[in-house]
Amino acid sequence: MQEEKKMKLKKGWVVVQVGLEDEDGGGIFQRFSVPISYLYHPFFQSLLDKASEVYGYHTNGPLRLPCSTIDFLDLRWRVETETTATHGNHHHHHHHRRHVLRAA
Repeated sequence: MQEEKKMKLKKGWVVVQVGLEDEDGGGIFQRFSVPISYLYHPFFQSLLDKASEVYGYHTNGPLRLPCSTIDFLDLRWRVETETTATHGNHHHHHHHRRHVLRAA
């Protein structure tokens, strides 16, 4: 556990703890780091709403997200794919535009 605390978190990233509690209030949780910008995505917003219902707004330690690890990885993949596609198309569009202007 001491090693986890020594790990530096990249600027602009946040640690989340993902997992589902069992009937006894225990459960297996995994830690992930994600860019803070992901928290503004509608997929994450609905998960944050669910987290506030389950855990409340005030927690100690990492932000807990009530979903299975598999569901979280799928959600993260969807957000990454969407973000990459948006930035990729946006960048490509400008590159193409400059090429057309030079040719004219």
